[in-house]
Amino acid sequence: MRRLNSVTTLVAFVAPLSLTASCARAQTPTAPPTTPVTVSVVGAGANKAVAWATTTVLTGKAALGSFETDAPGVRRRITLADLPAPYDTPSVDRGAHVIPRPDGAWPKAPVGFRVEEFITHLDNPRKIITAPNGDIFIAESGPNRIRILRDSTGAGKPDGNSVFASGLTKPFGIAFYPSGPNPKYVYVANTDSVVRFPYKNGDMVATGAPEVIVDNIPGGGKLRGGGHWTRDIVFSRDDKRMLVSVGSFTNDQNGPNDPVLDERRADVLAFTPDGKNEKIYASGIRNAVGLAIQPQTGDVWVSVNERDNLGNLLPPDYISHISEGGFYGWPWFYLSKNVWDPRHKGEHPELADKVITPDVLVQPHMASLCLTFYTGSSFPKEYRNDIFAAEHGSWNRAVRAGYNVVRVPLKNGKASGEYDDFLTGFVTPEGEVWGRPVGVTVGKEGALYVSDDASGTIWRVVHGAPTAVKQASR
Repeated sequence: MRRLNSVTTLVAFVAPLSLTASCARAQTPTAPPTTPVTVSVVGAGANKAVAWATTTVLTGKAALGSFETDAPGVRRRITLADLPAPYDTPSVDRGAHVIPRPDGAWPKAPVGFRVEEFITHLDNPRKIITAPNGDIFIAESGPNRIRILRDSTGAGKPDGNSVFASGLTKPFGIAFYPSGPNPKYVYVANTDSVVRFPYKNGDMVATGAPEVIVDNIPGGGKLRGGGHWTRDIVFSRDDKRMLVSVGSFTNDQNGPNDPVLDERRADVLAFTPDGKNEKIYASGIRNAVGLAIQPQTGDVWVSVNERDNLGNLLPPDYISHISEGGFYGWPWFYLSKNVWDPRHKGEHPELADKVITPDVLVQPHMASLCLTFYTGSSFPKEYRNDIFAAEHGSWNRAVRAGYNVVRVPLKNGKASGEYDDFLTGFVTPEGEVWGRPVGVTVGKEGALYVSDDASGTIWRVVHGAPTAVKQASR
């Protein structure tokens, strides 16, 4: 394998750390000007390790890119110092013009990875999660149901497809309880409640009626597209707590024309698994669409949509671990202490020093949704326990941003603030959108599954040459 010396070529190879000799022929993106920050990358060649040249991390304005500069392997780092002043640019309304997937359109992954169509023609597939036995559970939120897909042969295509439960209310979050190989329940977070179904490995249809665990989750909202209605759900690593994310009611306050905030919104709420002893786990989080538990540390991580109408490039969305009792600023502050939202300037100064800065700032208005930790073994070892997060895509950027899946590298469960573009290509060169990632999960065989609610598809991302991996028996 030849040594590469082009910055633009190197950027394409930041993420794939285990490559074959064919990587020199990969298509390369054109990177915008950057403030150079070097990162040493070592890849595995066909027969031996090969030392690669250092590459560039996009920082400053270059990191605030768009779909036009996205490419698998591009690494970015956004800091508070990179942010413009409020209203530095006008806020725009440029919602996605979703079109049918054009002929030949396909998601793009880093060199060494392959993207397959697992299934398509689903109806509004949103959150997805892998059951202990390997089945893929999908919240089809529009038709108010949970679907199960099963690949019993390891062929990369489902041979089992069943509606597990229907008649729900905008279901989104799904979790198994207790943790481990033999759960007894499937919990589902509706927009206004948490319910659970009896479950044992292999069930393709619910064997009992839903049991209401929490009947008064704040539901819906008054925002574009129906508001912050998604409710994710996870259990703490010790199974003692059930965590539920609840987004704000409006953009910069909870109640329309009401200065009194609903304290149960813009939060992550904590309960016992039976729905008792409710408390606020963390607050000031405008819309934590995705929740996940870091497998090494047990930390709670969130994927957050920040506020609108402060400008085209403000503020960034974020991916971060959250601390119990932590305050993350909304609606009075954003991203840092003493940085007031100008619409609330001077309000609640006693909270200024309590604002926690998130771990990873991603591009503004990308609409960061679900996230997962890579716990499989089929990707290169450098990916182990890293984060994958789905970016649904902007409606309020002059040039579209998001519409991709990003990877957040972690070291011992901690983030450096950098992230990589991982899966791109859901926007045509003309700016029309055919795909919008929502959910991410790791299959039992180690593939990454991505739900796309625009094309109704579940994508399967695998590493290495095509192989059929035999699934464990159900």
